[in-house]
Amino acid sequence: MIKGTFNRNDAGQISEFTLTGHAEAGPYGSDIVCAAVSALAISTVNSLDALAGIIPTVETKEDEGGYLHVALELDDTMSQEQMNISQILLEHLLLGLQSIEKDYLDFIEIQTESKS
Repeated sequence: MIKGTFNRNDAGQISEFTLTGHAEAGPYGSDIVCAAVSALAISTVNSLDALAGIIPTVETKEDEGGYLHVALELDDTMSQEQMNISQILLEHLLLGLQSIEKDYLDFIEIQTESKS
């Protein structure tokens, strides 16, 4: 199962997310849940750079597979425009993953947490 956790700061902004595990909804290379989650997550990370001009901290664990952690520094160095774009992209990712979760409950679980 893929497990996703989105962390929000005190202002309600998404500051980081983690995706772990494998969906195992089909054979390797034909798993539509894994493909959808991967496409959304990678597109979001690339868009943070291309559209918001933000390079997030990205951690993967190649030896384990199925692990992605992305964190943003939401501080005074980020312009309001960068903040707005980054939050739209991250909220879009969250909504997309929640949509997948509705149709594939046995393969993906998404949660949000508040983190001070």
